[in-house]
Amino acid sequence: MGLQGVKAVFFDLDNTLVDTAAAGRRAIEKVINVLQSKHQYDEEEACAICDKVQAKLLKECRDPAKICITDLRISHWEEAIQETMGGMANRNLAAECYFLWKTTRLQHLTLAEDTRGMLIELRKVVHLLLLTNGDKQTQREKIEACACQPYFDAIVVGGEQEEEKPAPSIFHHCCGLLGVQPGECVMVGDSLDTDIQGGLNAGLKATVWVHKSVTLPKNTSPVPHYIISSVLDLPALLQKIDRKGNSDSETDKMASFNKVHDSSTIVAEKC
Repeated sequence: MGLQGVKAVFFDLDNTLVDTAAAGRRAIEKVINVLQSKHQYDEEEACAICDKVQAKLLKECRDPAKICITDLRISHWEEAIQETMGGMANRNLAAECYFLWKTTRLQHLTLAEDTRGMLIELRKVVHLLLLTNGDKQTQREKIEACACQPYFDAIVVGGEQEEEKPAPSIFHHCCGLLGVQPGECVMVGDSLDTDIQGGLNAGLKATVWVHKSVTLPKNTSPVPHYIISSVLDLPALLQKIDRKGNSDSETDKMASFNKVHDSSTIVAEKC
């Protein structure tokens, strides 16, 4: 595969290259089992605690100068246990739950063999960069756990930069690391708000939304240039993007759905 107009591809990590959501579910299941078997919580109590923690993670906001991620997340578990069970705070149990959850999640974060193969082949013709938002300690631990470093020319963690996705600055920083222009780059990710909006904000050549659901949502906003159901469909799509050049880069409406080679993946083109 040879590409002329695309010189670099930026990949998101979580739920794009690795199934973080599935790993998280396995970790929660492990904590629920331990709460029941070791600490004699019933299933309803254990599930309620874990549900509360997951809600806290979704709303998590932290000043790194004031509290480390470990202390914050132990506090999530401590608060969830107290909110569910009442009584005195149990920091020791909270720490046990947190480290069990964290360790189990990392153990199940894997870069699949077919994904590794795709990255190896892509890197022969374009620069590859991993661009992930999040706390620097947490994201670096994930990167190490799935051993993805050898497949990229550069890795950029949002928590180590002044701004994260979707700010244009972090995308332009990535371009600078690789010595390419925004109009030569493609952003691939599962988040409309960060990956796709960020790629649009930065003026990248194309944005590719990895949307695994069979049903496409109506009135998608922001509008990605392309939609694929698996990251493995990217090489064929890149060939298509390269051939199209910039002829349709000024329009804003998603207008047609086309097959990519012989794949059953539907690609929504912004045209």
